[in-house]
Amino acid sequence: MRHAHQVGEKESTTTSIIEHEKKESIRLNKYISSSGHCSRREADRFIEDGKVMIDGVIAEVGSKVFDNQEVFVNGNKIIPKQDFVYIVLNKPTGITCTTDQADQDNIVDYLNYKEPLFPIGRLDKDTSGLILMTNDGDIVNKILRSTYKHEKEYIVSINANITPAFIERMQSGVKIYNAVTKKYQMTKPCKVKKINSRTFSLILTEGLNRQIRRMCTVLGFRVVKLKRIRVMNIELKEMEVGTWRYVTKEELQILNKSIQKSKVK
Repeated sequence: MRHAHQVGEKESTTTSIIEHEKKESIRLNKYISSSGHCSRREADRFIEDGKVMIDGVIAEVGSKVFDNQEVFVNGNKIIPKQDFVYIVLNKPTGITCTTDQADQDNIVDYLNYKEPLFPIGRLDKDTSGLILMTNDGDIVNKILRSTYKHEKEYIVSINANITPAFIERMQSGVKIYNAVTKKYQMTKPCKVKKINSRTFSLILTEGLNRQIRRMCTVLGFRVVKLKRIRVMNIELKEMEVGTWRYVTKEELQILNKSIQKSKVK
């Protein structure tokens, strides 16, 4: 399998910038995610499947972990990390945002990092651009939750000329089918800016499944090319396709401020 190539600094020195709450006890899914084993959502699946034990007892969803307790997932002891890694990858098309290594095009093998990381959110296999990779499971919801209104920016090329009506409809919201809830829903208002006759930039604050493609389809257009160039303050800039870099100290500081600000709203 082909692999991504690193650009920029060789080692990350940004591991203690993102602030995490410290309590006497924490929810089990957060405890597991803080180890870098998986995201909170995946942790909940392991718990539901009876694959998680606390001090030798099968755990339940919503359980809490106290100091000195031992947690095992699939027989493997979970040890929360103190240091975290945050990486920006310019994902090429053809790579799947999954940690399932049974998929020969999975993003974990493609990144080929020295320790297990997982993607924050996902990009479709036929979409390229910025995807964040980490072992910090606690940060995932803080970035992705739509109620926080964190921006994600894309460059979109379609198969016909862009009209003022198309831009207006895209900006004001489009009724699309949500495959997760199995219901139709209106997308949230977004920012659209025409770049040329068939290309525009789009800034979203939500991330429904194949949202941009579905929106364009409803309006009678087909997406020819889709690339994400920004997540919050972290930008792709001039990174070549298939390369990765560590998130910089300055980027993490701004990201942390945004996350902390969102939590108190």
